[in-house]
Amino acid sequence: MSIPSQKTKKIIEQIFKNEILKFGLEEFKDYKIEEILEIREKEKNRFYIKDLKTNADRFVYDIQKQSAKPEEVVRQLWLYKLNKYYKYPFDRIATEKSVHFGREIHAKAADIIVYKKDKITPYIIIEVKKPDVKKGIDQLKTYLNAEGSEIGVWSNGREKVILYRPYPKEFEDSLSDIPKADQTIDDLFKIKRKWSELNPKFDFTEIVKQIEELALAGSGTNVFEEIFKMIYAKLYDEKLAKERRTDQEVIFRKYKEPEKTYDVINDELFKQAVKEWPDIFEPTDKIRLSPMRLSICAGLMEKIRLLELGQAEMEAVDHAFEYLITEVSKGKKGQYFTPLHVIKMCVKMLNPKEDEYIIDPACGSGGFLLHTMYHVWEKYLKNNEAQKNYAQKYLFGIDFDDNMRRISQALMLIAGDGKHHIFKRNSLDARDWQEIESEDARVALRPLLTDLDNLADNKENQKTYRYLNFDLVLTNPPFAGENREDQGLLRQYELAKKDGKLKNNVERHILFIERIIDMIKHGGRIAIVLPQGVLNNTNMQYVREFLFDKARILAVVGLHGNTFKPHTGTKTSVLFLQKWGKKEDKPFKDYPIFMAVSQKSGKDNSGDYVFKKDQNGKPIFNINGKKSVDHDLDEIADKFIEFAKENKFEFWR
Repeated sequence: MSIPSQKTKKIIEQIFKNEILKFGLEEFKDYKIEEILEIREKEKNRFYIKDLKTNADRFVYDIQKQSAKPEEVVRQLWLYKLNKYYKYPFDRIATEKSVHFGREIHAKAADIIVYKKDKITPYIIIEVKKPDVKKGIDQLKTYLNAEGSEIGVWSNGREKVILYRPYPKEFEDSLSDIPKADQTIDDLFKIKRKWSELNPKFDFTEIVKQIEELALAGSGTNVFEEIFKMIYAKLYDEKLAKERRTDQEVIFRKYKEPEKTYDVINDELFKQAVKEWPDIFEPTDKIRLSPMRLSICAGLMEKIRLLELGQAEMEAVDHAFEYLITEVSKGKKGQYFTPLHVIKMCVKMLNPKEDEYIIDPACGSGGFLLHTMYHVWEKYLKNNEAQKNYAQKYLFGIDFDDNMRRISQALMLIAGDGKHHIFKRNSLDARDWQEIESEDARVALRPLLTDLDNLADNKENQKTYRYLNFDLVLTNPPFAGENREDQGLLRQYELAKKDGKLKNNVERHILFIERIIDMIKHGGRIAIVLPQGVLNNTNMQYVREFLFDKARILAVVGLHGNTFKPHTGTKTSVLFLQKWGKKEDKPFKDYPIFMAVSQKSGKDNSGDYVFKKDQNGKPIFNINGKKSVDHDLDEIADKFIEFAKENKFEFWR
């Protein structure tokens, strides 16, 4: 007996409860699933779904054993979509059809096969059972080779890969969609899209994995470089479509001839993007993929929208960039992503406002800037125009590392609708700010120069950009690396001198402490990640005295030793400061400081993330379908907010 649609909905929710990451239903979000599928309780507490093709009952859920087959639900939804949306009649569709390998019949049956009009020749093979992209793609390739089918689809309901094998050629290509029953594959290459028709909700990490697996494996190119070239070409195309093309047509797409795809994406888009956003790539750079490989990538990226994303989608793109950079950054001294929960704690505690200027002088991939932006958007700015204006006007980042900086620039371009304030400069060295290449950064920061007491000091500051008027600095400067024998740099810093004499070398994070104090206005707030030794070691007493003289210590949060693993096991703390007022305001000699030590880092001893679990040992998911990291930094931030309000901190009144 069939169950009512409301109960069907509840059963589906139970089936997919702990499978959000593997078997989401994004592919079918436009359908009322509970009205499409017929689920019946054939035995007590055991539920079966009616096969749309054969009318047979297929097991999907057992309440007592808590066992489920989410892939069967996905298969039935694909059958519905093939029939209703793509218009293939059921007499051209088969399920669980054995796959032929020459004279042998493979034991593994294909989930769905769509035949050509002769109802004999396989046309599309759909596989819904593999939860892993690489395995799914490998399975599809095997099927395409065996059956002579032109199109293969791997789908778990959330991610989707479409392979296309243009016989008699021996390579797999990609498609952005499958043809409808009244279309040919060639028809897909003729479809023009408007910017407004692009999809802003996508899993970019999965797209990057697909690009790596299908197009870049064995290409001999730098994966990071080539993917970012495509991202910037796509951003430029979207910007033009929105701002200059009357019909909003996007031209970043797959064309029938790979050579045309390459000419459009490389010559018309990427090379112009290099001119539009200088200092991201070299003027002579080009996409170094073959036309065939680039064409595969275009098929995977052409339907997504990068501009005007919501917070959840921005976080998804950020996560993909972190995935992408992880291998590139391995082994580089002092370089790694600051864990998301550390960033969120810092932002939450300092409570940035919608009219405050923020800078990260070692911005890397832009995590602090991005999450400051989310905080302000969520708390103060609800409309899209105000959000874009904030991203364009108030957020600044500086970094010298090309790969990490490209990430932050791309994220800020996406958030700021094609504009950003991320610059390739050396934050520590005033000499770098006097080079001709620094002009863009100088122009952007000029309104934030501090007005000093006399003309000579102002003139010097206009050369060096030493003293600035930012409201907040949030940063995790690189720990590794000294500045040995660079007397010209060390001479610029009080902390590089001892008893009036210049030291031979000083670690970079020590110089950053002084640099950020000078970057911020009186009363401005700071969060900086530092090695714990700066706060504890006897040879760092002079640094602590400098800090007490320049700023009020708001809080010290000791992070767990696993927090930055596997990149480093260095014990770290986050120091929260507020720069004292002007000279006439005397610093307090005695005041309360918030102190906390994190006991739960969210990582194990190997540096792998540890996730929260329910009473049954199952992972707990957040509202975005991601596993919740098991850490205590949210609780520490909440306790600090209580402390800040009790002590009447102005930024928490």
